[in-house]
Amino acid sequence: MALKQHLIQKLEQKLSPQQIQLMKLLQVPTIELDQRIKQEIEQNPALEEGEEREEEDDYDAEDNEDEFDDDEEEFDLSDYLDDDSADYKTQANNQSKDEEERVIPLSGEQSFREKLMEQIQLLALIDNQYLIADTIIGNLDESGYLNREVDALVDDLAFSVGITVTEAEIEETLALIHELDPAGVGARDLQECLVLQMKRKQDGKPHRSHALMILEKFFEEFTKKHYDKIAKKLDLTDEELKKAIDEILKLNPKPGGSTRDAAQNFQQIIPDFLLFESEGKLELNLNSRNAPDLKVSREYANMLRTYAEGAKTSKSDKEALSFVKQKLDSAKWFIDAIKQRQTTLLITMTAIMEYQRDFFLTGDETNLRPMILKDIADVVQMDISTVSRVANSKYVQTNFGIYSLKYFFSESLSTDSGEEVSTREVKKILSNAIEAEDKKRPLPDEKLMELLKDKGYNIARRTVAKYREQLNIPVARLRKEL
Repeated sequence: MALKQHLIQKLEQKLSPQQIQLMKLLQVPTIELDQRIKQEIEQNPALEEGEEREEEDDYDAEDNEDEFDDDEEEFDLSDYLDDDSADYKTQANNQSKDEEERVIPLSGEQSFREKLMEQIQLLALIDNQYLIADTIIGNLDESGYLNREVDALVDDLAFSVGITVTEAEIEETLALIHELDPAGVGARDLQECLVLQMKRKQDGKPHRSHALMILEKFFEEFTKKHYDKIAKKLDLTDEELKKAIDEILKLNPKPGGSTRDAAQNFQQIIPDFLLFESEGKLELNLNSRNAPDLKVSREYANMLRTYAEGAKTSKSDKEALSFVKQKLDSAKWFIDAIKQRQTTLLITMTAIMEYQRDFFLTGDETNLRPMILKDIADVVQMDISTVSRVANSKYVQTNFGIYSLKYFFSESLSTDSGEEVSTREVKKILSNAIEAEDKKRPLPDEKLMELLKDKGYNIARRTVAKYREQLNIPVARLRKEL
């Protein structure tokens, strides 16, 4: 079939660069907004920090009122540019219009693998043990476990390093790695990890000897919390068994994760909103870090006028004029986007505050009303995606603590009386019931279902199980304590 060319007209909506910039700024939390502003100031010399104020210059007093706007009215940029200068010649279009810039932070901390290799250097290794140790440590996962089979490591060393070793040699080197810190590193499963840790804690005390015996011989019964069977087989009293179990619970199931978490840089939460109750009235303010003072550089505004005067005769001035105008426009767009961000944040949070007024006055989680993104979007007359961006990674400080905005959104549930309540209210009642239960005889899901029905919440057992899982609460058997 021959190729054909033809023209097609179609109508479509596209976001302007300014709208894309606003959408990106909306979803940026306060702690990252400072970095985003500093980045923009570094890239655009026409943007400055500080309040816009009147300054005495060589211009008349009326020029000082809005110098940048007057400059725009005095001349048209098109008068100084060639008509045949295509836009694509001055633009870079090698990124998607909605592509987000992501910077991968470089950690200055010593990695988990580097710490292990540092300890390996202190051991008196012989022959190929160093290469074997390096391969084993390189195959440890984030938790410090060795998930590779020994015969697979034999193949790895043969193909990647070019040495021939036996499985016995790898086992011997692995035993040396088991002696490294943190205790339990290099284990092949959870049982071996806990056994390695408990062996280091042996000091002749009976409860620690019992704990090691439970891990070595009755690990399956321990994981299923069949304490009666363990006590009977080891001939232990309830008090002796409790001491042994408590000792096991002190062990670390992820030895590699402990080192990684210690070196991790935890993100500090800075509230985007300050909401306080005083004498029955709610007061909402935007965090001052969300409302920075930015202005257009007066120096660049003056440069715009200077280059405009010589642009008709000088090609270099014409190019400089185009550059300065572009930077000034970009600075003005960014300032407008920050102001729009502030307005959108305040409007959306005000709607949430009014919708959840009872909660903000009392701090009682059972007073939360069912609320979804569409409810707020209808109130503020904005798109649901805009409300979602506002709620994402934003926090509000109240009299009762700091909450994520997503915390206030929940589905609804009907009671026996037909009243619509928040599922968060049901979860709170469920959580309180589990906290108050007898840990020796924890409540199964059916009992929890009956308890909720007695309070007027008619929900199925599988729904109780779903809410319990969302609260990260294990089943009754695993909540049992001695």
